[in-house]
Formats: sequence, structure tokens, C-alpha cells
Amino acid sequence: MPEGSFKVVIPARYASTRLPGKPLLPLAGRPMLQHVYERAMQSGADEVVIATDDRRIESAAGDFGAVTCMTAVTHTSGTERIAEVATKSGWTDDCIVVNLQGDEPLMPPALISQVAAGLAQHDDAVVATLACPLTDRQEWQDPNVVKTVLDRDGYALYFSRAPVPYDRDGDADAGQAALRHLGLYAYRVDFLQAYGTLEPSPLERIEKLEQLRVLWHGMRIHVGIAQQRPGPGVDTQADLERVSLLLGG
Repeated sequence: MPEGSFKVVIPARYASTRLPGKPLLPLAGRPMLQHVYERAMQSGADEVVIATDDRRIESAAGDFGAVTCMTAVTHTSGTERIAEVATKSGWTDDCIVVNLQGDEPLMPPALISQVAAGLAQHDDAVVATLACPLTDRQEWQDPNVVKTVLDRDGYALYFSRAPVPYDRDGDADAGQAALRHLGLYAYRVDFLQAYGTLEPSPLERIEKLEQLRVLWHGMRIHVGIAQQRPGPGVDTQADLERVSLLLGG
């Protein structure tokens, strides 16, 4: 495929325990999903597809001109949903696909292209993702913030909700050795097709982090340092109100 070429798939589910119908909730006069789609369209991707199993999302996406792909209701992760899109779209094995979550209306377009380039530049990685410095010790200790630690070449050693690495002696700021993981991924289609055949790992079940399956099977994840820090995602009503203010709504 042409150098620098990549696709973006936005998995969007209607069901959400904390915010039912989350992708369609209004933000600054538009559905949240539309903001995410517009960020993806500004990233330089040659295709952007919304993947959903809900006709309400398909209808709303059609109203703002997005391409959608209806996928099975049985998928247990966004990665599996994206694999179905890749198959239906006939994308080649070496095609790079970015997974952009449907609840990230403030994701900078530059980071979407950065994560795609990170995978293109590292042939030995099956996945690329991004991280940024932690802002303080409280963030390092927050289980809702996923941390990662890297080897000297920028490949992930581990991802955790716990404050890693552990500061045994208590005389150093261990949080400076960790990074905040951003939930933005790039894959090649051949890996996407293989992912569903990989046995889930005990680590991902414990941490509830599906990227640990990749490491458990001995594969490599390259982690780039984000060129800028993205705005907050939307998980709760409070998040929705904060993002609405940031968008001027």
C-alpha cells in the first residue's frame, strides 16, 4: 500500500452501563460521534469507517455523511469489530488500520496520523500505540489511568492500572518511570485477522486490558510519545459536561 496510507475505524456501541446511547449524546449541538468522525477525517486517513451493531447509530452517522459498516452483535472487543470491517472492506494484509474510540471527541488528528506512522516505521511490532507523561503522583496511583512502562527502544514491557513500577525504597518518584497510556491503536490487517484466534491471557482478565493479550503471546507493541496531550474522553455524565464546555457547548 502507498507509504503513509492508513484507514481509521471508529467502533461505536449504543449500549453503555454509565451512559446509555453515549455515541449519540449531544455535544455543542452535534452527536459526540460526529465530533470523533470529524477528527478522524482531519487526520489524513484515506478512509474513515464507523463500525456499529446498532441501526440508530448507523442512521445518525448517515445524517452527517459518515460511512458505516454494520457488524455482528457478538463481538467482545473493538478489535474484533474492526477485524470484521477489514474483511468486509477487502483491505490488504499490510494495510494499517487505526482504532479510534467513539468516545474521544477531543482526540487531536495529529495523534491519529502519528500512531499510524509509528506502526509503519516498526516492522517488528504488530501493534502501535501512544503514551504521554503523567502529570502527578495522583494520576500515577489512579486505577482508571492505564500506565505503561517501556524498554529502552520504546516497546511496551507491561500495561497496568496499578502504580508501576513499585517504589520499593520510597526515595524516588517512580511515577516518572511510567507513562499514561492513550487508548489509540494501529494494527495491520493480517494481525487483526489473527487476533481473534489468540487465547485470552490471565493478565488481561485481571487488569481488564486487552492489549496484554498481545504481550502475553510474545508479540511486540511499539509505544510512541504523543506529540500533544489529548483532551479528556467521555465515560461519565461529568465527563460529558466537561467536554461540552471545552467544545463551547
